[in-house]
Amino acid sequence: MTTPQRPYNFSAGPAALPEEVLQQAAADMLSWQGSGMSVLEMSHRGKEFISIAEQAETDLRDILSVPANYKILFMQGGAIAENAILPMNLSEGGQTDYVVTGSWSQKSAKEARKYCQVNVAATNEADKHTRLPNFGSWQLSDDAAYVHVCSNETIHGVEMHELPDLASLGSKAPLVIDCSSHIASRPIDWSRVGVAYAGAQKNIGPAGLTLVILREDLLGRALPITPSGFDYQIVADHESMYNTPPTYAWYLAGLVFQWIKRQQEGELSGLAAIEARNIAKADLLYGYIDGSGFYENRVGADCRSRMNIPFFLKNEAHNDAFLAQAKAAGLLQLKGHKSVGGMRASIYNAMPLAGVQALVDFMKDFAQRHG
Repeated sequence: MTTPQRPYNFSAGPAALPEEVLQQAAADMLSWQGSGMSVLEMSHRGKEFISIAEQAETDLRDILSVPANYKILFMQGGAIAENAILPMNLSEGGQTDYVVTGSWSQKSAKEARKYCQVNVAATNEADKHTRLPNFGSWQLSDDAAYVHVCSNETIHGVEMHELPDLASLGSKAPLVIDCSSHIASRPIDWSRVGVAYAGAQKNIGPAGLTLVILREDLLGRALPITPSGFDYQIVADHESMYNTPPTYAWYLAGLVFQWIKRQQEGELSGLAAIEARNIAKADLLYGYIDGSGFYENRVGADCRSRMNIPFFLKNEAHNDAFLAQAKAAGLLQLKGHKSVGGMRASIYNAMPLAGVQALVDFMKDFAQRHG
C-alpha cells in the first residue's frame, strides 16, 4: 500500500508541521522510547521529560547560534501574552519605543500602554503597511527601556530582512523582536538583539508554547505586579519549570529542532539549508505573481515576507471560485486575513518547494480559465 499524498496546508498558524515529525510523534504516542508512557503522561520533573527538555534547548541554541549569555525560556501564552509580559519585565513602568509595521506590532503597542509609556517611533500606516519605515526616520526616545519591532508581520506580509543597529541610530536601548512567524527560518544577529520572543505555532510546533530568548543582564527588572509565572527571572531560575510547562508542545518542538538539523540543500545543512529553501520558495511564488497580470502583491519588493505572501486577484469576483477550486486541488487555507482580504500563502519551513510549485501551477491554470 502507498500512503496518499497529504494536501498542502498554507495556514498562517497553527501551521503545517514536517511530516517526519508527525510520524515520529505518532510512533512515540503510547510509549516514548520504551518508557511505557506517552509524553502527554510524563511528569515534567521526571528524568524522561527532563532529558527531552534539555535536548530541545541544546538543539535550539545550536540551530540559532544563541550566545552563552542568553537564556532560553519555554513559556506559555503566545506572543499575545508576551505583549503584556514583556513590558512588565523590561519597562520598569517608564518609556518604551515601538515601531508599527502592521497589525501585530499595533497590538503590541496597544497592550504595552497598560504597563508603560509608549512612543510610536515609526509607523507605516500611511502606506497601509506595505513598506517599512526607513531606519533613519525612526524617532527614538533618549531614555527608552527597549525598542520593540515585529520582524515579520504575518497578516500584511512585511518582513525586516535586516535588523536595525540601534547603537548606530543613537539608542542605548536593547532591541526586542517579535519573531513568531520567521523564527528558525533564518539566522538572528544576536549582536543587535536583546530579546527575541515567538509563539511556536508557525515554524516550531503546536500552539501553546512560547519561546523567549533574552540577554542575562535584562533579567531582574520585573514590575511588582508581574505574576510569578511570567517573571523572566523566576522562570529562568527554575529552568522553565516554575510551573508545569506545555510539555507535549515542548517535546514536539524538540522533534522539529532535530528535523531542522537534518536538512540538506546542496552543500548547506541545518538552518542554512532551511533559509536557502525558503528563499527559493518565496522567489518562485513572487516571481509568478509579479509576471502573471492576473494576480498582484502590494508589498514593497525590498520588504516582502518569505513566510507569508498575501496576494490578490485583480478581478476579486473570482475569489470564491479560486478558494473552492484550490481546496479541491489539495491546496488548503489560502484565504487572506479578514482585515486585509484577498489570499495569503504561508510557506513556513515545513512547506516543501513542491507545495509552492503546485500552488503556482494551479494559479496558472486558474488564470488561463478565468483571464
